[in-house]
Amino acid sequence: MDTSKFPLKNSTKLDADTLKTLLNSDEFSKIIEKNLVPMDEVDGFKIRPGFYLENGAVVIPGGVSFTVHSQNATSCKLLLFRPGNCDPYAIIPFPKNYRIGNVYSMIVLGLNIEEFEYAFSIDGPYAPEKGLIFDSSQYLLDPYSKAITGQSVWGSKAVCGYQYKSRVVANDFDWGNSKQLSIPMEDLIIYELHVRGFTKHKSSNVNYPGTFAGLEEKIPYLNELGVNAVELMPIFEFDEMLNSRYINGKRLYDYWGYNPVCFFAPNASYTSKSENNREGEELKSLIKKFHENRIEVILDVVFNHTAEGDENGPYISFKGFDNNLYYMLTPEGKYYNFSGCGNTLNCNHPVVQRLILDCLRYWVTEYRIDGFRFDLASILGRNEDGSPMNNPPLLQNLAFDPILAKTKLIAEAWDAGGLYQVGSFPSWKRWSEWNGKYRDDIRRFLKGDSGLAGSVTERISGSHDLYDPNSRGTNASVNFITCHDGFTLYDLYSYNHKHNEENGWNNTDGENNNSSWNCGVEGETDDENVLNLRKKLIKNACAVLLASQGTPMLLAGDEFGNTQFGNNNPYCQDNEISWLNWSLLDKNIELFTFFKNMINFRKSHPVLRSRIETAKCGLPHVSKHGTEPWYLDSSNETRVVGVMFAGWNKATTADDIIYIAINSYWKKVTMRLPDLPINLEWRIAVNTAMPSGEDFIHSVNEMLRVGNNIELDSRSVVILIGTLKV
Repeated sequence: MDTSKFPLKNSTKLDADTLKTLLNSDEFSKIIEKNLVPMDEVDGFKIRPGFYLENGAVVIPGGVSFTVHSQNATSCKLLLFRPGNCDPYAIIPFPKNYRIGNVYSMIVLGLNIEEFEYAFSIDGPYAPEKGLIFDSSQYLLDPYSKAITGQSVWGSKAVCGYQYKSRVVANDFDWGNSKQLSIPMEDLIIYELHVRGFTKHKSSNVNYPGTFAGLEEKIPYLNELGVNAVELMPIFEFDEMLNSRYINGKRLYDYWGYNPVCFFAPNASYTSKSENNREGEELKSLIKKFHENRIEVILDVVFNHTAEGDENGPYISFKGFDNNLYYMLTPEGKYYNFSGCGNTLNCNHPVVQRLILDCLRYWVTEYRIDGFRFDLASILGRNEDGSPMNNPPLLQNLAFDPILAKTKLIAEAWDAGGLYQVGSFPSWKRWSEWNGKYRDDIRRFLKGDSGLAGSVTERISGSHDLYDPNSRGTNASVNFITCHDGFTLYDLYSYNHKHNEENGWNNTDGENNNSSWNCGVEGETDDENVLNLRKKLIKNACAVLLASQGTPMLLAGDEFGNTQFGNNNPYCQDNEISWLNWSLLDKNIELFTFFKNMINFRKSHPVLRSRIETAKCGLPHVSKHGTEPWYLDSSNETRVVGVMFAGWNKATTADDIIYIAINSYWKKVTMRLPDLPINLEWRIAVNTAMPSGEDFIHSVNEMLRVGNNIELDSRSVVILIGTLKV
């Protein structure tokens, strides 16, 4: 080797940049290629055993290593396709001596990654009653594929049907100094959004609507709002054409994307341009820009089922590799359906565990992802026979994995099979949960339901009745009132009933128990009294959510009154029902301003986010009150509650004292506030009963000074701070 071509600096140790230069150099590649001796030749292709420990396709100088595994297969073939073609131009069987254990691995020399796509053909026994359904005529997707071809333009039917193919990806994205932000969980303000729907509407005014690039254009908006984490609805490769149909002349799609085709590949239809062999770069650029703006990225991941569906579903990948291993099957070989989508991934089988762990590690190391929200996560704790496990090995392995150590793990702690684990999800003090009970209790109380005074003060105080800090830590609860699944916040106070007729199921789909209230008129209205009441109730929800202990999560568009026109299950609506209408931002700017102010208020008061040091004045960290201080009447008709937080703020060297008063009653109520130490007084920072501009006061000196009695307007929220007397 002529080392003069490489900057070795007369040292036996190479720094990272020098090593990267060396490995990527043409000279080095030629040397490796020259010394990579083929062992066999098949149909003109020179091959040799591959990298058995590296699943998927691995590019090396002079060739590509392909590695897959199957427990019950009898043979495996590699299929090579010209880009865009449906039929292979080469079929290369893995020689029998290239199989070690259940692993097939082969290096094919002389391949240019830009000139081919690939799939596999697996043969084996066909015994459906045993769950064995091998079919060598099926073209199977690499389970570890980093990019998928065949359906990359949104809304375009795949040329080759469900015969997806894999593409090899060059991985040389320059991350610079980008890294995981590791913002403490208690400081997060999560913003859930759909990548396509966030900017697809013409009112978004972005250059690349409905794409990762379009979302990047909206980062200044997110900065202005003040959120510091985005939770992206599924971005794993999925086929929106799956089960596509027409209803009333309108085409419906698998819009949400909760039907994964491949766990390692980003959705190509979310890119603004073709990324052949460089798939993922636009997404990586987006994540890098988010990190530069101090915003974390959380992925909504779906490991509970796949797009292969039940017995009538297509062969895509897992069915053809090891159907009885990857899926939970009944003794008769049928699919258990704890997901509600036809099949259930067999998550606690050791092979599937490794797949999921490898996948999450890949997204963290290659995409710098900061956290994951696990859809229907209770399935991840089921045994191979479907029964719940006490200590699910998958969940434990994720909790203690060193690569994932700083990564947020958030569970949707229920599934479609009736397993509900809110407050009891296995955690090892690592797992947080979507707190469904917070959503339900707060919704019902704010619309005026009875019998909730005790539970709603628990929810605001951190839900320690559900999450004992000794066993769950202090960051278990992710609080939310709305999410993608259900009404938007505007619709929550505009509709008594769901209106899902456009979905084509005669309004039978979607949740029936929404705990919503239309304020007297169903749907749209010109009645100013109704509209003003709706805005007040939206502000109430915002104020309570952002003044509660636990991590708050907002639904994109709630901050400016986005509507889905009463549809609480728009999973199939790729249109104005689901797309954010940004013209509402101007129409409802007072809502946006209130949300922004409440986010800043939360950031300014650490006592709302965590259990800081005990207040010097002697007040307890959390206390609950009613119309009289220090006493909460938990009787059925109590609709007025107060929660006080107090602690020592090191940054300001003063006590941080916040009191949130809620009146969900339809009449005005007088509340007596707790006495403060002699040098402190109560001042009103937030009052949702006041008109825009007066509902939030920034300056302490301008805040209304009150004594110990305060009148709460009907259906309103007031937040007070205890401050030094002037």
